[in-house]
Amino acid sequence: MFWSKKDKEKNRYYLLPGQGGRNLLRKRRVILRWSIVAGIIVSAVVACLFYAMNRY
Repeated sequence: MFWSKKDKEKNRYYLLPGQGGRNLLRKRRVILRWSIVAGIIVSAVVACLFYAMNRY
């Protein structure tokens, strides 16, 4: 049965912390929150620029 012996190390992979399960969900939630905050800040800055450009 030497033909059934495969290199199992080639097919093995490891998950690092934050790549699966609850840690992945927590990581995605944090990224979503920060992206919403960044979007609000950028839109406020653009709105202020448009307001300043139209005022003068």
